[in-house]
Amino acid sequence: MIKINEREDRLKKLAALKELGINPYPAKAEKTDSVDKVLADFESLQKDGKELKLAGRLRSLRAHGNLTFAHLEDGSGKIQLAFSKKAIGAESYKTFSKYIDIGDFAQVSGTAFLTHNGEKSLMVKNWKLLTKALRPLPDKWHGIEDEEDKLRKRYLDILFNPEVKEIFIKRAKFWQAMRDFMINRGFLEVETPVLENTAGGADARPFITHHNALDMDVYLRISMGELWQKRLMVAGFEKTFEIGRQFRNEGISPEHSQDYTQMEFYWAYADYEMGMKLAKEMYRYVAQETFNTLKFKIRNFEVDLAKDWEVYDFQKLVKKMTGVDPLKTTAAEIEKKLNELKIKYDKKGFNLARGIDNLWKYCRKSIGGPGFLINVPVIMEPLAKRSANNPEVVERFQVIIAGSEVGKGYSELNDPEDQAERFVKQQELREAGDEEAQMYDQDFVEALEYGMPPTCGFGVSERLFSFLMNKPARECQIFPLMKPRNK
Repeated sequence: MIKINEREDRLKKLAALKELGINPYPAKAEKTDSVDKVLADFESLQKDGKELKLAGRLRSLRAHGNLTFAHLEDGSGKIQLAFSKKAIGAESYKTFSKYIDIGDFAQVSGTAFLTHNGEKSLMVKNWKLLTKALRPLPDKWHGIEDEEDKLRKRYLDILFNPEVKEIFIKRAKFWQAMRDFMINRGFLEVETPVLENTAGGADARPFITHHNALDMDVYLRISMGELWQKRLMVAGFEKTFEIGRQFRNEGISPEHSQDYTQMEFYWAYADYEMGMKLAKEMYRYVAQETFNTLKFKIRNFEVDLAKDWEVYDFQKLVKKMTGVDPLKTTAAEIEKKLNELKIKYDKKGFNLARGIDNLWKYCRKSIGGPGFLINVPVIMEPLAKRSANNPEVVERFQVIIAGSEVGKGYSELNDPEDQAERFVKQQELREAGDEEAQMYDQDFVEALEYGMPPTCGFGVSERLFSFLMNKPARECQIFPLMKPRNK
């Protein structure tokens, strides 16, 4: 905890600086060099005696009479500074010594030199305060130790832990690699609505908000514009994708967040088998570009994305592992099996589809992958095309890695009458209490009636990134939503 008197002491220094006519929060800084480049070209810079201009946060201060050493850190690295009373002048040195603290931001200019210990340093000729920090930083050796505080004050966690900073550098590379992959294969990046009259494209409970200008309730999207991107297929686009935030008003777990980033693509004249091939290529590309490897330790699984991917049949797998045939069962039989296996499930709005899904989630925990799950029952996927070989299942695939689903795609249902019938059944489930069942979207059905070509759609969320990092989802979000603390 920060002691009150430490903050009060800094507030007094702030007032004193203002009395001296020093602006503690100037708008402009002169920064022509970066720490990493100075350190890389140190010998030549030292030889030339060129004046360098750096800016950053002071991470340490050590006074030795008329000489003070400090470490300045910018976004590229850290370097030692030497403030000499002789070099910067008595008054300037006095002001620095009396009013500057660890954590303040400063601009410095000076020349490169080596200390007696051989440390690359900068002899400061001039300095300027850029930001007066009113709160002292945590202890440099321990940083933030409380796990909740690490998420709540992520800025400090990043500041003190380079490995945390590296997570978000990798996360940026991850999404950029995915974007590059899609664009290089001819997909057009699009933006679809975040606010919707009808929340569609997934089985999920949406967030509801009120649109004041139109005086109506709207939903935050639960998919990455699935029903909108398929409208674009109707419009004549053949390859589209979107990367953005989506929202599901559901529980928190190591795999689940309520707002998160997802990518979805839609590919006209392609089916789910073509989608599987493209997804496998994308996962390998993104993993290699982001992590420089295709081998990962995830939970208790050794996952190698380079090896041949397995194909798992939903019906055969569930029947083998539980004794229940998902195509020839009832909600009562499923519920009995769930209780027998001591699987927790939500009894509100319970139905056959939810029951089978809970049973499958039990089965998947032992599957390391990488692989594709196929032949899911029609009742579990209202937006996918029925299989030509077996109309009881759909042409859907899910990417299975380390006991979980990290991507889903299917041959999109483009039969408007079949789609309307499935929406009706979904609406009946909603009215029976299933808040995750899909809503009837009449406008989308109308769009299908104008004709949509055979299309494959696929979506993957940031869960894949957190899995490849082998960390919980919240740790891989830069600022996860936190419940406010009681004051």
